[in-house]
Formats: sequence, C-alpha cells, structure tokens
Amino acid sequence: MGGPAGQSGGITGPAERPRFRDHIHNQDLLPIGRETGGKVIASVDVSGNRSLAENTILQEMQTKKGRFFSREVLLGDIHRLNKMNSFDHVSFKTRETPDGIAVTFIVHERPLITRIEYHGNQRLNDRELVGRSGLAVKDPLSEFSVESARRRLIDYYKEEGFNQVAITSTIGFEDQPGFVVFRINEGPKERIADIKIVGNSVLSAARLKSLIKSNGPLLGVYGYAFNTADIKKIDQDVDILAATYHNLGYLTATVGRRLAYDETGKWLTVTFVINEGQRFKINSVQIVGNQFITEESLRARLELQAGDMFDGTIMKRDVGELVYGYGELGFIYADIQPQTVMLDEENTVDLVYKINEGDRWKIGQIRVNIEGEPHLMRETVMLNMLDMREGDFIDRRLLEIGQRRLLNSQLLETNPQIADPPDIIVEPVEDAY
Repeated sequence: MGGPAGQSGGITGPAERPRFRDHIHNQDLLPIGRETGGKVIASVDVSGNRSLAENTILQEMQTKKGRFFSREVLLGDIHRLNKMNSFDHVSFKTRETPDGIAVTFIVHERPLITRIEYHGNQRLNDRELVGRSGLAVKDPLSEFSVESARRRLIDYYKEEGFNQVAITSTIGFEDQPGFVVFRINEGPKERIADIKIVGNSVLSAARLKSLIKSNGPLLGVYGYAFNTADIKKIDQDVDILAATYHNLGYLTATVGRRLAYDETGKWLTVTFVINEGQRFKINSVQIVGNQFITEESLRARLELQAGDMFDGTIMKRDVGELVYGYGELGFIYADIQPQTVMLDEENTVDLVYKINEGDRWKIGQIRVNIEGEPHLMRETVMLNMLDMREGDFIDRRLLEIGQRRLLNSQLLETNPQIADPPDIIVEPVEDAY
C-alpha cells in the first residue's frame, strides 16, 4: 500500500541503465581510453604461490599481457587479490624490458586447514557441529575464522539448551600447523520447569504466556518436548512483553526476568517481573513534512485523536492509511514515521507523524504477467479491463481493483497449485512537476 515498489501485484522499481564503462569492466574487457605513457605490459607473473595455481590467480586480475600499463588498475588488482582471503600479504614489482613492462605479483599464501576435530561433544554429533562451525578442510586458516567458528558453536549449543557450554580452540597440533581442534565441555542440557509472571494486572498471565516464545513442560509424555531453555529466546520474550505493554499505551512499562535453577542444574524456573506503570493519553496529534497533500485531508484519515488513550495498533493502522492515501496520488515511495513525545504533564504524549513525501510517479508501462507461453490476445483483453493508462499518475486503489478484476475474470488459471495467478506489473516513471 504505497510502500516500496517491485512486489507482486504492484509496481516495479525504476530501471537504471548501467553505464557503458561499468558494463565494460563487468565483462572483463579492455577499458576504453589509452593510459598515460602508452607502455604495454610485456608479461604478468605470480611469485610465492604454493597451493593456488598461477592461472587461478591471474583470472582475478585486470592487468594482462598486451594491455596498456596502468598503476591504477594494478592497485585494483591488489585489492581483488586481498578479497580472495587466501593471502596474508600481496605486493608487486615492475621491471622495464625492451618489450614493455614486466609485472610480478608477490603473494604470501595463508596456510590451509588440513584437519578439524571436535573433542568432548556427546549430545551433539560431529556432523551437526561441522554444519554450524562453517569451517572445512582446505579453507584458508586464520585466527579470525577459527574464533568465529568457536562462537558459532557456542551459539548453537545455547540454542539447544546447553547454556553452561565452554569451548576452546587450538590451531596447530602434533606438528600439523593446519590442524584445528575444538575442545568442548557441553555441560547439562537445561529445560524450563515452569514460567511465572508477576506484577501484571492489565493482562492475564495466560494471555502473556501465549505471546512469548519460551514454553514450560507440557502435560504427560511431553514433559521433555518444546521446553528447551534458550536464554537468548528468554531475553527476546522480555522484549515481546515490554512491546506489548507499550503498544497498549503503557509507555513506561518495564519487564525483567529471573532464573532459578533446581539442585541438579538442569531445570530452571523463569519468572518475568512486570512493572506496568500508567497508561498514556494523547495530548495532540501533529503532522509535519507534508507539502503536496493538505493537513486537513491527512487528518481525515486518522483514527487516533487528541484525548484518546494511546494505542500502538491503531497508530500503525493510521500510518498505513496515510501511506495508502499518498499511494493513490502517485507518491508510491512516501514514508511516514510516527514518534511519541512525552510531556511534563503526567502520562500524556504528543503523537507526531513525520512525512517524507518523495517524488510523484506516473505509469510508464503496464504489463500483465502470465505464467507460461505468451498470451497476447488474453493480455490485451486484460489490459482493457484496467482503469489505468500509461501516462496517468499511479493509483494504488485502481491497481488493487484491477488485480481483483483479473483474479475474478476466469480468463486464466488462478489455482496456485496449477499455475501462478496473473499479475499486474507497473513500471513507474518520475513526474517532473
């Protein structure tokens, strides 16, 4: 509804024609123009490579035998080689010969991972850990990549409820510099024994528990299902509960959590502590940034008014209405950002809608996207069913009406299991008003 274009049943983004110079570089062709000096490259060699073939390295370069020598292109090649992440250091040297400039790239390869082992894992097997670590034999070896893998493994264990996990990594072992070892102390797998909510009065504990992602044990045989203790998820539940209260107008509500373990260290009770505070009332509704559309017509679309209790759900609906209104007039990229400004007066806020109208767009071309072979006759019939014409300002409302007409026309198959339904594609052009 008036948002970014290029979605199904909507508007494509404005096409940008690539510059010819960029196209030439993308095709790895000789850049147009003769470099200063006009010296030709007589040869290009690579020194210092051990595992990577010279041909593999040279394929990454724009500096090639027979081309004109350019120091700028040469420095770009150094950058490209560094991006391969296969070298610790890359440099070059040049030498003038009777045939031109001889270029030599000097590389220092990173050692490769020759072996990876995991020690101490019992509850999670090697295959699961390999998939999560992101390391593989023959990858370039670096302390950064190994440390990143160690952190990924810790995150994975904690997702699975092993919140006390400890993992260390070692590079080089038994005279093998490419040997990487992860030593793992898994600790116990933790599960949630119970979830408690205290301090709530506006919403029931049952209602709040239905909103969060963490679960306690289910009845009967399901006591060990779906109740893994993921601390990261519990922290996200704190944010969910706080956002719920803020959305209802309790803008100063705070939520905390307490964790209590039993004597085994495997079961924990999660207690969410809520301080609801007071509900806020809207002192005024302000609209700023609008230029093309009058404030009066925008206000006519708003449901929240001064004197109402703040409600985040209604506010989001009002934002959608404003965006939709702009979309009816061709401002398909209009952006509306709501802000609440707390006042000195107790429990009151000003609600401010900040508007960036963007440019106004006309219809450059209308197409009906039909799955399969071209359907020129049916496409023409469908285009005649639309109340939009090329050159008109884009109207979101008419676009949606046209989409519904196509779906209800029964001219084409609309069962998604058989074929994708017909889709209207509008290519916009900017209006120079």
